[in-house]
Parts: sequence; C-alpha cells; structure tokens
Amino acid sequence: MTEQSFELGAPELREVLTEGDLTIEGRLIDASNTTLYAVVTRGPVSLTCVYKPIAGERPLWDFPDGTLAGREVGAYLVSEATGWDVVPPTVMRDGPLGPGACQLWIEIDEDADLLALLHSDHPGLRRLAVFDAVVNNADRKGGHLLPTPGGHVYGVDHGVCFATEEKLRTVLWQWRGTLLPDDALDTLAALRVDLAGDLGVQLCELLTTREVTATRRRVDRLLREGRFPEPGDGWPAVPWPPF
Repeated sequence: MTEQSFELGAPELREVLTEGDLTIEGRLIDASNTTLYAVVTRGPVSLTCVYKPIAGERPLWDFPDGTLAGREVGAYLVSEATGWDVVPPTVMRDGPLGPGACQLWIEIDEDADLLALLHSDHPGLRRLAVFDAVVNNADRKGGHLLPTPGGHVYGVDHGVCFATEEKLRTVLWQWRGTLLPDDALDTLAALRVDLAGDLGVQLCELLTTREVTATRRRVDRLLREGRFPEPGDGWPAVPWPPF
C-alpha cells in the first residue's frame, strides 16, 4: 500500500483502480493464474496493484471458466458490506491483457510471524473465518493472509469462492463449533438485509443467481446456528499446501 493510498478513502481508491492508466511492472511467478504487479495512475495519484486478467485464468474442474476475477470482486463487495475491511479494494476493469480483477497492493509487516499469527486469537482472523464461511472460500491458505504494520490483517486470493456446494477449506479452524461473537451476529444480520437488496443486485452481475442465493442461505445458517462452522466430511478441510 503506497503512502498516497492512506490519504484516500475506499471510493477514491476504487475510482483510481477503475479509471487510472494501468502499467504492468512484473509478474508474481508463484501464483497459479496470471497475476501481475502493476501501477495504476490517475492524475497525481499512483497506486501499486495486482492485476489478474481473465485471459490468464487456469481452467478448474469445479468452477466455470472465466469467472475467477468476478469472484475476487464479489468477495470485496461482501467485505465492504460487512465493514470489516478484510479484503483490499478490488474492481473489475479493462487492462493491457483484457478485462480482469484489479486489487490494491498491500504492504505487509515483514517482521510478523505468520505461523504465530495463525495460532493466535487475533480478532481480525476471527472475522476472516466468518467472512470465509459466508463466501464459501475453498482456498484459505496461510500465505493468503496479509498482516500489516498497524496490526490489521487482510485476506487475498478469493477466486474460488461462492460455489453452491459446500467447499469451505481453510487454515482458520481454531474457533470451529464455538459461539459467534455478538458483533459478528449483528454484522451478519445486516449483511442478510444487504444481500436481499443492493448487494445482492451487485453480486448477480458477477455471479450466478444460484450462487447469490446460496450465499444468503449460508448467512441464514450462521445466524440460525450462531456458531463458527465445523469441517464437513465431503471435502478436505485444509487446503494443500497450507501456505
């Protein structure tokens, strides 16, 4: 995250990410899909970002081709609706390699002990665990967690979310079966209203109607049961590799 990004609110960040001139600077070679490090510039503002063109998505057996970028943007919209800010600002836009997802680059705390963080009771991780249950994240690896110098924790890489089948696969099972905090229940209740309104309409532009309906049902279940989910029997509980 650049110094300029701290001076901008989420709407301004999205505007720059959407409307700015996008220049590719390099490629993140560890990513399975084409993931490009880029700079987006609009007027005097320049932001570093990650650009994931749809054309560079690797086909998957259990997700329709060409839909991963839309799922990345959908995950951000859910994050924004919760107010938890667990996903960096992410937009759909055109770029040098065609349309794709463009996400603000986050500078991490290089001194953070990620393994210790994963075994902690960090409130940001608890929120991410609830968020992942809502979006049905099939790939929450430890390396997808970005601790920042200020203590906030972001999650990235949400291209395999929102499936209609139960696919939750995560390294964040330490709260499984325990009661959800009151603030999480309040947030979920508000999210359910949003999913029946404007948020649901926005998600339908990125996902199928069945996937949006399944998201509402997952929120309903979390509210009804009032507990963090537990691993199921029909799907691996932890992604491999876990980092």
